[in-house]
Amino acid sequence: MANEFIENKELYKEEDIRREKVRSLKANGINPYAEKWNVTADIQKVRKMEIGQTVSTAGRIIFKRVMGKLAFIHIQDVFDKIQVSIGRNEISEEDFAFFKNNIDNGDFIGVEGELYNTHTGELTIRTIKFKLLSKAIKPLPDKFHGLNDTDLRYRQRYLDLVANEKSRQVLLGRSKMIAFIRKYLQENDFIEVETPIIQGAVCGASAKPFMTKHNALDKDCNLRIAPETYLKQVVAGGFNRVFEVAKCFRNEGMDSQHLQEFTQVEWYASYWNFEDNIKFFTKFFREILIHLTGKAEINKDGKTFVIGEEFERMDYTKAVNDCLGFNVLDYETAEELKAKVKELKMFPENEINQCISLGAVIDYIYKRKIRPNLIEPVILYNYPASLVPLARRSDDNPKTIEMFQLLIDGVEMCKCYSELVDPIIQRETLEQQASDKAKGDEEAMDVDEDFLLAMEHGMPPISGLGMGLDRLLMMIYDVDSIRDVVLFPIMK
Repeated sequence: MANEFIENKELYKEEDIRREKVRSLKANGINPYAEKWNVTADIQKVRKMEIGQTVSTAGRIIFKRVMGKLAFIHIQDVFDKIQVSIGRNEISEEDFAFFKNNIDNGDFIGVEGELYNTHTGELTIRTIKFKLLSKAIKPLPDKFHGLNDTDLRYRQRYLDLVANEKSRQVLLGRSKMIAFIRKYLQENDFIEVETPIIQGAVCGASAKPFMTKHNALDKDCNLRIAPETYLKQVVAGGFNRVFEVAKCFRNEGMDSQHLQEFTQVEWYASYWNFEDNIKFFTKFFREILIHLTGKAEINKDGKTFVIGEEFERMDYTKAVNDCLGFNVLDYETAEELKAKVKELKMFPENEINQCISLGAVIDYIYKRKIRPNLIEPVILYNYPASLVPLARRSDDNPKTIEMFQLLIDGVEMCKCYSELVDPIIQRETLEQQASDKAKGDEEAMDVDEDFLLAMEHGMPPISGLGMGLDRLLMMIYDVDSIRDVVLFPIMK
């Protein structure tokens, strides 16, 4: 505690000095917050230019050293950094004194000069002109290189981006990934659309929603948990292939893989079934890995997963049945299945009792006994129909649905199915959801009448896929917390 106090005391002392510099500069008619600077090339481009060229660039100072009549600084942006020399041979004594006395680490500076290599071979800009662009009143944290205070990194992400190369790589990768997804889907004839975030019915996924009030309409609404039902209405309107990069909100618990606000991509293709989507997704998944990492593999927690042109497959229903020793499809209600599962004494009864719906019981068994053992990439398929009310029932067995999920290292990477477009069955499944909600299932869906109305007017055969982008980034960049792949995660 004493050391912390001393460090804070020094921090405030430094801040006081900087505030005085700002006051003094303004008193002398110098605005320490410039209007602009003519950047002819950013730092990344400067580093690719030839020795002897004159450049004009800018960045934040992250290192400063003055040695008599010569000073060196390093300036940085999110893409790169470069060394800059400032010497009395190139600028006036007055300008050099201004630099020494008024410019500090953390400040933004514009420099113009000639590129050269120092005797150690480091690319450097020999300054002939500079300008203070923005004075930082608060200094960068002590030992900010490699900043590892987790709370500080998330709350003050700008400091994390200045300090940590890994964070810059991951969060630049996020932007690069989203741009790739848009380009890839558009090149395959998918059209990007936007659907409402404020909605009038909880539908599209099994999740507890955030509720809100629309004052002008005097109407209770919810934040989107998934764009699914609206995207399928767009398909009904004649858009054969659509997608959305969608912010979604689920009022659930927080852990290393879940945040209440997250981003996913969903796409829907007319006249496809889930097998078509497996083929499309497998190629897409390989391409996005190659685009971001240079190879079709994932390195996570010391394990390497090579992503081939086909995934291994596992029958979900068979795996659950093999685990329990009986066929879960023989049970029509949650109470019947719970009673049978309790006889096995494989699970704590209090946990089984908390499962309200038939699908919730099956999902609980899968998550406790099967998913933890799935390490290598695998596609799960042939799910019980009770798990997903929006998926198409199989023609071979209407108690199962045409659905798949890709798992890597036990993490669910996507969910896809052939869509249910039969309005009679769809109403039945959503009414069952409403019944489960009335019994206390906070994750059950509402009966979305607007969605059902669109289906009654006719929908073509459709297959849709949803994939969480935050979780994909965690896998690609080998990070353990979803907060590491989100610029500004919500904090307590």
